[in-house]
Amino acid sequence: MDSISTRISKVTPSLTLAITNQAKAMKARGEEVYGLAGGEPEMDTPEHIKAAAIQALTDGFTKYTPAAGIPELREAIATKLKEENNITYDPREVVVNCGAKHSCMNAIMAMCDEGDEVIIPAPYWVSYPEMVRLAGAEPVIVETTEENGWKITPEQFEEHMTGRTKMIILNSPGNPTGAVYTEEELRAIGDIALYEDIVILSDEIYEKLIYGETKHVSIASLSKDLFNLTITIGGFSKAYSMTGWRIGYIAAPKPIAEAISKMQGHTTSNATSFAQYGALAALTEESSFIEDLRSEYDMRRQFMLARLQAIPNISVVEPEGAFYFFVNMKQLGIKSVNLCDKLLTRYKVAAVPGIAFGNDYAIRLSYCTTLDVLNEGLTRFEEFCRSH
Repeated sequence: MDSISTRISKVTPSLTLAITNQAKAMKARGEEVYGLAGGEPEMDTPEHIKAAAIQALTDGFTKYTPAAGIPELREAIATKLKEENNITYDPREVVVNCGAKHSCMNAIMAMCDEGDEVIIPAPYWVSYPEMVRLAGAEPVIVETTEENGWKITPEQFEEHMTGRTKMIILNSPGNPTGAVYTEEELRAIGDIALYEDIVILSDEIYEKLIYGETKHVSIASLSKDLFNLTITIGGFSKAYSMTGWRIGYIAAPKPIAEAISKMQGHTTSNATSFAQYGALAALTEESSFIEDLRSEYDMRRQFMLARLQAIPNISVVEPEGAFYFFVNMKQLGIKSVNLCDKLLTRYKVAAVPGIAFGNDYAIRLSYCTTLDVLNEGLTRFEEFCRSH
């Protein structure tokens, strides 16, 4: 059959999933693999969250819910956004969906038409450009630099805008770099978006995993005008260790939220009913787990930073959030797919090629693994770098 749509044929498979699957296959053959490619916490979901979902099943909450989510969860998310992010949303402006990835896809599909352009700073999360292509729009990739902390500047934003620019995607804290935009940086970008009437998609899935004195700022909180232009994305996968639950959300001005809800009603309908009750417990019950998780990752982050800084011929920018290092390998002169293939097959270390994120001379290393795996993986990574 040769009738696959042109839109789908333009989409490339996820390299992060490919590396993960290759590493799993090696482990299944009995090989020891040190996984530094992961994008999910290795800790289990907290017991009280699992208990809430189990209770929902026991109580028979196994039927359809409203497409936009159960009212209690939408209200709890609105409360969270007001108390923690200083953004006031009506619960009707919140749409619950099947993970932050689904949230981003819904937002792009709802806002972008054929021929629209979407500005995406690189390094970017692997799925952003593909989502834009699926919507029929064109991704405009803006290469950022280590010197600017892997963050887009206002000058770069203006330089890459055209009359067709519909949206800019901001991811703070960012995957794969761990970069966090300051309030001043967000205001400068927001001023340009306001002047040009460009929608801001603000992916804040890693907001609770921020380290040191760095603070998370939601761009929608900075003014009423920016609120009206911004779609805020959040979810439960990272901070609550709920990756497999597939629960995320969009918060946006009512016309946008209604459009997204309408589209969702004809695609997935509601997110899984009992998983929504687990998410409700995550927001409304005991939450010390998050601080424990953040503290643990901060320790690993500092450990990994010290190890990487001691390795010659590579460079890193200290990540302020998330749980990744984006390692510049340009001095080695090896492109990222070849590099990661050698690293995995010869040294048994799984990493993600930087080309997946828009930079072919870098790799992403994750510290969401055990300290033992991290230590041995970095030892082998250092051996690889010194041998090349």
